[in-house]
Amino acid sequence: MTPESMEISTSPSAGVEIPELLPVTSPLIIGGGIAGLMAAVHLAERGLKPLVLEADPDRPGGRLKGGPTVEIEHNGQTWRFPGEHGVHGIWSPYHNFQAALARHNLRPMFVPAREETWIFGRGRTVRKAAIGSAIRHSLVPAPFHYLHLFLRPRFLNILTLRDLASMFRVFGGLMSAMAIDPIAEQKSLRGLSLADFTAGWSPTLASFFAGLVRSALAAHPKDVPASGFIAFLRFYTLLRRDAWAFSYLPGSGGECVSEPLVALVQRLGGQVRLGARVVELQQRSRGAEEQGSRGEDQESRLKSGLLEGEPGWQVTVQADGQTYSIKAGRVILAVDAPAARKLLQESPATAEAAARLRFPSGVPTAIIRLWFKVKPKAIAEAGIYTGDFVMDNFFWLDRLQTAYAEWSRATGGSAIEMHIYGPPELLAQPDASLLARVLIDTYRVFPELRGNLLHSRLLRNEATHTLFSVGEPGEHLGIETPWPNLFACGDWVYHPAPALYLERATTTGIAAANAVLSSLGLEPWPLLPHPQPEWLAGKMERGLRGLRARMLRRKKSSAH
Repeated sequence: MTPESMEISTSPSAGVEIPELLPVTSPLIIGGGIAGLMAAVHLAERGLKPLVLEADPDRPGGRLKGGPTVEIEHNGQTWRFPGEHGVHGIWSPYHNFQAALARHNLRPMFVPAREETWIFGRGRTVRKAAIGSAIRHSLVPAPFHYLHLFLRPRFLNILTLRDLASMFRVFGGLMSAMAIDPIAEQKSLRGLSLADFTAGWSPTLASFFAGLVRSALAAHPKDVPASGFIAFLRFYTLLRRDAWAFSYLPGSGGECVSEPLVALVQRLGGQVRLGARVVELQQRSRGAEEQGSRGEDQESRLKSGLLEGEPGWQVTVQADGQTYSIKAGRVILAVDAPAARKLLQESPATAEAAARLRFPSGVPTAIIRLWFKVKPKAIAEAGIYTGDFVMDNFFWLDRLQTAYAEWSRATGGSAIEMHIYGPPELLAQPDASLLARVLIDTYRVFPELRGNLLHSRLLRNEATHTLFSVGEPGEHLGIETPWPNLFACGDWVYHPAPALYLERATTTGIAAANAVLSSLGLEPWPLLPHPQPEWLAGKMERGLRGLRARMLRRKKSSAH
């Protein structure tokens, strides 16, 4: 499916008009990313007709959207490759995300991850070690499963005596991550960064663990909140070996997930409007404004179950160079954290309360894709870079995505995607300079590719990638917001589930839909639980958290 083949209206006159008044059976969803689309699907499945407003004029999906097609002339033939925001992993604990897709037969043929390689660079020295399978297939139970890495000579070859000497500090750090659950306890660990958490670790091991999380916490250690790092460790790797198992999409996130979700919303009676940016929210009382209104509109509102005096919202929307106003009874805010902060703090009705909330930061990223005429020597399909490389991770697209695989089989070529997450001064470099540095480092790792570059593409993503953090109780926006009939969802919104990123977007999207359904007396959707720790990890976690609780009680009692 391509964006051109989808029936998504991008102008009011093309089928999805911006209405002045939405009945209570049509909740308004601001944002057409995964959280907003999942909320829309679950509302539409209960018979409601949600309207989704997405600011992007071309594509839905947020960070899981498609992009412009890339065309390359090679061996006398034109090859077309789908563009996208960047490669995403679909992790095994993503229960609600995968279940929602499977329920409507939208689950694509995932490509299972087989191996990830750690590539460490220090000057002229470049070393590689396979690490992914050692973590998820370890014979040692969690949380000691990382010990399996030490059975691999190439992993040991990267380490120095200083690294081995700091292992006790590393072990202590991992145990402290088991003693606290930042999400469940709403512990912000304010002022503590990943760099602080790994202080005393050897630089090699600190960079190794930073590299493991950098694909999710897209920033460098001093900028990563320790609460986000611990939450990542607990959900993706520390408490279960199989939590590190994941798969890739066989194509772009748009064609595999986001666009089919939009088509599903439309089939179920909902609407998706692209190119519609919400710029202001105003609270309104339907009873005060509409008392005395007569005719068909009032009758339809009463039939829909709307009560007089129930608070609603007036939403100001900009689209096609014009400004529109929509009156809606229930609104779901499903945008990224920076956009939510801007909208809520600049809307007079929400500004005062929003000023007291903490919003996670959004970080920019750079995505580089390189096409080569030949293949590299045998290596895993993906992995991480640490040390003195400018890139942070890599994915061999001809091993993952259908369009690239077909081209590779026909031509013998290869294509790699690499992500850069900072620091800011690196991302601030001009495209040509950044691309030149990436090529230099790529040839350091894969010298056999030198002289065989066919095509290159650099994409800069806006600062919308969530740098996940946890606030103290009441500091973060949750599903139920401080304002009546305004709900929120997204991978940055607070919810007690341990999930992050795509699964958190899905979980909170369903939870926001449930809040709307419950307010209308409709049946909510069950949320699937996330995996529990392995037996040993669970026993140790309970013991360590209990020990920490006792120590805190003693500290408080001695203070009095």
